[in-house]
Amino acid sequence: MSRPQTPQDRQRGWVIGHVAGAPVVLAPSSLLAAVVLTLMFAPSLSGLGSRSYVVAAAFVVLLFGSVLIHELAHGLVARRRGQQPRAFVLTLWGGHTTFDGPDPGPGTTALVAVVGPVANLVLALVFLGLAAIAPVGSLGEWLMYSGAVSNGFVGAFNLVPGLPLDGGRILAAAVWAVTKDRHTGSVVAGWTGRVVAAGTLLVAIGLPLASGGTPSLFTVVWAALIAAFLWTGASESIASGSRGRQVDSLTVAGVGRPAVGVPYDTTVLAAGLRAREVGAVDVVLLSPEGRPAAFVDLAAAASVPADAVATTPVQAVSVPLPFGAVIDAHARGHALLQAVAAAAGGAGAGSAVVALDDGMVVALVRVGDVLAAVRG
Repeated sequence: MSRPQTPQDRQRGWVIGHVAGAPVVLAPSSLLAAVVLTLMFAPSLSGLGSRSYVVAAAFVVLLFGSVLIHELAHGLVARRRGQQPRAFVLTLWGGHTTFDGPDPGPGTTALVAVVGPVANLVLALVFLGLAAIAPVGSLGEWLMYSGAVSNGFVGAFNLVPGLPLDGGRILAAAVWAVTKDRHTGSVVAGWTGRVVAAGTLLVAIGLPLASGGTPSLFTVVWAALIAAFLWTGASESIASGSRGRQVDSLTVAGVGRPAVGVPYDTTVLAAGLRAREVGAVDVVLLSPEGRPAAFVDLAAAASVPADAVATTPVQAVSVPLPFGAVIDAHARGHALLQAVAAAAGGAGAGSAVVALDDGMVVALVRVGDVLAAVRG
């Protein structure tokens, strides 16, 4: 699988090399996968005696090499299309590639997704060719046929149209191209991914039953783990698509509240009268240079005794703003989200930024309100 880099993508593991300026990382979970796969395949080679585990381990190494080529195909094509690979990671579930760069369109997304499975299918043909020239009945022939089957399965399975599989990314890109809405693509492919997850478990249980057998506990557990992995990835894609749609709909008018700027040395009474005059909800205090410097805490202002509002300075009930906590009142969508994050300077959900239109205060945008809007 391939996907943009996120802050959570600081990889843990062993760097075993670099390709295209990106580390190739062997995650700790990949060792668990190697042990499990070796134990799975070794019994089928019982005729080799003690060597069965050595041969099974060789097959696992061959399989991981195939996964690595799959991920390299993703990363190298992404690089040619303007995305910089950041890590090629081998994990319990195979691997993934992270990258960053300009936001790709549906064509690039589909191309980067499809090359991974195609690389596996090409490898399957190569292994079939090598098996044909290997001595009949030799270990080399067995390994080559195993490599062909495993690569064929990985390539075909990854083309199934459901996220988080590569086929799901291709489906999401196709829906994006048709609807002109990338978030719709993520949601549609996420739901098909849930179907694939459920189908994986049903097939693992149903096939043995249909043939009159009994599903093995090992097969059911392994299928359940894969199904859980697929279901989680699909659910994340659905949530991401929904959040993306919420972000696209962000406007200052939608997440902010009308505000008015008043001099820093005004009183609570004067500030309230000015806000009522222009129909504002919030009040922003302006420094002598005209810079938004604080905003009025409405609860604190309301607690001022009636006989003291005319003499209480408004700064006594105000909350300071970080320097530069201003945004363009016309910003919207992802640009608005980025502007609020940058202007807030990492402050918490209780902080706020001021929206300016041609230098004038028009709204106060609280970070918590923006987060609530994104979460729907």
